[in-house]
Amino acid sequence: MPLVTPCVIPMSTLYIPTLKEDPVDAEIASHRMLLRAGLLRRVSPGIYAFLPLGHRVLRKIEQVVREEMNAIGSQEILMPILQPAELWEQSGRWEVYGPELMRLVDRHERCFALGPTHEELVTALTRNELRSYRELPLSLFHIQWKYRDEIRPRFGLLRGREFLMKDAYSFHASQESLQAHYDEQARAYGRICDRLGLEWRVVEADSGQIGGEVSAEFMALAEAGEAGILYCGCGFAANVEVAAARVAPLAHEAPSFEKVATPGVSTIGALAEFLDIPQAATVKALAARDGAGRVTVLFIPGDHELSMVKAEKSCEGLELLTDEEMQAAGLVKGFIGPCGLPEGVRVVADASLEGVAQWVVGANETDCHYVGARTGEDFTVPEWADLCEAQPGDGCPVCGSPLKAARGIEVGQVFQLGTKYSASMQATYMDEDNNEHPFMMGCYGWGVTRSLAAVVEQHNDEAGIVWPVSVCPAEVAVIPLTVGDEAVWPVARGLADELALAGVEVVFDDRAERAGVKFNDADLIGFPYQLVVGKRGLEAGVVELKDRANGERSDLAVSEAVAFIVATVAAERARYL
Repeated sequence: MPLVTPCVIPMSTLYIPTLKEDPVDAEIASHRMLLRAGLLRRVSPGIYAFLPLGHRVLRKIEQVVREEMNAIGSQEILMPILQPAELWEQSGRWEVYGPELMRLVDRHERCFALGPTHEELVTALTRNELRSYRELPLSLFHIQWKYRDEIRPRFGLLRGREFLMKDAYSFHASQESLQAHYDEQARAYGRICDRLGLEWRVVEADSGQIGGEVSAEFMALAEAGEAGILYCGCGFAANVEVAAARVAPLAHEAPSFEKVATPGVSTIGALAEFLDIPQAATVKALAARDGAGRVTVLFIPGDHELSMVKAEKSCEGLELLTDEEMQAAGLVKGFIGPCGLPEGVRVVADASLEGVAQWVVGANETDCHYVGARTGEDFTVPEWADLCEAQPGDGCPVCGSPLKAARGIEVGQVFQLGTKYSASMQATYMDEDNNEHPFMMGCYGWGVTRSLAAVVEQHNDEAGIVWPVSVCPAEVAVIPLTVGDEAVWPVARGLADELALAGVEVVFDDRAERAGVKFNDADLIGFPYQLVVGKRGLEAGVVELKDRANGERSDLAVSEAVAFIVATVAAERARYL
């Protein structure tokens, strides 16, 4: 439903500086169209101002999110953007969060951060107030601007330095209670996606800087999405960074363990071509240093890439070595293998290679490789782990069918934090036996500005935006083809007034512009319905209604137009409730 009592909005008074051409720096559809339609203007890289119609859409998305949080009993608060450094120091994140944390110092030399997220602050707010298990569970949310010092802001609202986000936090006395609310939040997120008109998937995800062991992302499917998704018809879906898969490397069976001269062959592609074997029959080596400073060599099937997210779960603090660091460690770039590595080097191999009896690998000698290298005989692997980045065609970890690929925009993510923040920040409650325990916590983020971009990515055509009724800047544009005359003008204005009185959101294009300009702007901005009033139609007693979504036009009797449009808009609203 509308946020305020509908009234007729004259377009002549609206600040909507539309553009005829695509901005040169706009790379994706949502960025181009939001700028062209006069909904956004860039202030600085990654920082945008929302103009009147863009702000209306933003408010509607915010309201959908708020309604779904209210429906599951999460209580709205408002926390400050500016956060004291000492809270982040208590959680241990002040130093480890990274350069994305926007830090500042006030006139008293006190350190603060512009909040990219609010785990520390909400934990501090509740730790001296929630004291008993009887007060649990509790779920709090707020909708607030966030800040991240992105090194390369791009794609308009998809990767910005300032963005609007809903974040909720829950506090529990048991894992069972946390799981129940986590599931409830996930169901609410599914409803938000549906109400925004998004085609979406929920996928397994990495917890990243937020932390916790369990997390899922809500992805709006879009080619412009930065996230890769792998999915299966059985229901499995995961972010490509963390997706488990049944990787099937091939064995190249050699009659014996043999060193082969491979002059100038320092890449997997060149090696496979030189030996005339598939890349999947080779083994790739990557050199790194773990958090303890130990040189580590990671082995994966030659046709796959390393997932740093997975690798860091086995080798905390992992960083790939530079060419100079490899040389200093006694490693030969392009020819690293498990046989004859320098003493003290840690070896970790992808679990899929454990069943491959013979490996084709580097010989730790320039221009040489081994074929027929046997695990347990010619070399040993002390550690096996899931290291590969899964890819399309790998087997689904649930049913074994080939995985398919898609791209998505992350619009929401849910986390089970456990005691990550409550333990470090001494946020505890007393149980029924007066024993003290840290809270079990959950965190649930939803990108409001990012959702706006996601909706446009999915709902557009060559003429402009095609808004779902649930989040459109206005539901109907009334377009008189002549301005100020005695025939068309009073009928058009009267229809606009009647629609507004019936609760429909209406813009009235009273500008002294040619009809073509009005039609182009209405399509570009994306009003779901256009009611066109012209002299020729009125002579026949009709007006024309255009459905922006499918382009269909229909003639309506003037006396029946308002009732028909009110019913049509009501039916569309109902689709998104």
